[in-house]
Amino acid sequence: MFAHICWMLKKLQQHWGVKGWRFFLILCTFAVTGTFTAWVSKSITQWLDAEKFTFYWWLLKIFVLLIGYQVFILFFGFCFGQFAFFWKFEKKILTRLGLFKKESRIYHLAIFASGTGSNAKKILEYFTRSEKVSIDLIVCNKDVAGVLEVAREHQIEIFINKQDHSGDQLLHKLKGKQIDLIILAGYLWMLPNNIINAYPKKIINIHPALLPKYGGKGMYGNYVHEAVIRNNEKESGITIHYADELYDNGEIIFQQKCLVDPGESAASLAEKIRVLEHTWYPQIIGSVVEKQNQR
Repeated sequence: MFAHICWMLKKLQQHWGVKGWRFFLILCTFAVTGTFTAWVSKSITQWLDAEKFTFYWWLLKIFVLLIGYQVFILFFGFCFGQFAFFWKFEKKILTRLGLFKKESRIYHLAIFASGTGSNAKKILEYFTRSEKVSIDLIVCNKDVAGVLEVAREHQIEIFINKQDHSGDQLLHKLKGKQIDLIILAGYLWMLPNNIINAYPKKIINIHPALLPKYGGKGMYGNYVHEAVIRNNEKESGITIHYADELYDNGEIIFQQKCLVDPGESAASLAEKIRVLEHTWYPQIIGSVVEKQNQR
């Protein structure tokens, strides 16, 4: 039982992107607000005859529990120094009720890459003048890689994720930068589960084949193209999909095909695939941002 509670608390920390004292203060806010709301509800309804004025008694009680609670949680959130956290959730509720106009906001992206960074460069160029997308972080698992030069050229902050296999430091960095979407552009490490859990359907990957074919661990780069040619496939292409805890497994967002010509080499097929990646990946990222901004 205790282990299950600890697991639930850890999941909450990952979902909210908070930990330590801030997580404790948020839980305190919930606890105090619930207790105070129950006390207020009891205090203002006790003078009303519940049997004689049943309708009004319930109406007043529901008003306090539903409307009063929202006001009280902001008040106690302010008292505990967590007003911004709770106001964010209140705005979502008010927006769904049509009482708060939804603002078109900037989406903050992080690009994960391990190699030359050709896809990262195209994505950066595509969103250079965007008013809706800001690329704020480049994550790499190597000290030396072409993508790091791309990041420096575009003055993007770099995070080297070389030894943090748990993902705790990386998750802290992503939350600190308020990253909304993670873009995998040739990142050869499997993401830790805490990153996957913290960003459900907010991690996008591109694979140089038509999934579910030629996916899985070890299937990247020329290994994919060689397998396609070896099996005499007539076509190949790209797959853009949401990443999950398995290699090349998440929900498919988009696919685009190209022909595999007779006598095709892995190098020539790789060039065809690269053209598709550079053409479509930035556009599909943009369309995902548009859809999420409409929710």
